[in-house]
Amino acid sequence: MGSLVYGAGTKYEMDDRTLAHVKIAVGGKLRRQESFYLSWVIPSSAGSGRVSIWLSPAIPLQFHFSTPTAPQLNRVWVKALEMTAMSDRGMVVLPENEADDYIRDHPPTLLTP
Repeated sequence: MGSLVYGAGTKYEMDDRTLAHVKIAVGGKLRRQESFYLSWVIPSSAGSGRVSIWLSPAIPLQFHFSTPTAPQLNRVWVKALEMTAMSDRGMVVLPENEADDYIRDHPPTLLTP
């Protein structure tokens, strides 16, 4: 189990595979100097509930992994995470097995001038 370390040291546990995908999706937005919410559900085995944090390029963020090797990335999952960030809710950490359905059910919209 890895952890996302936010701000002055608040730690949030996530499995390494999920954390690796969140890192790529979050990194892209922060590189573009975008601020946004990042939200996820806490499983019942860890007490239930949900978490939302405000991410900004000005707030320190670390990704700590429990395994030394990076997993092979699922580009569809990364794309789905990026797409969730385009909503008012911000980026939502959805399960990998829901990525295809999310992309299918949320086609990109064209902005008209």
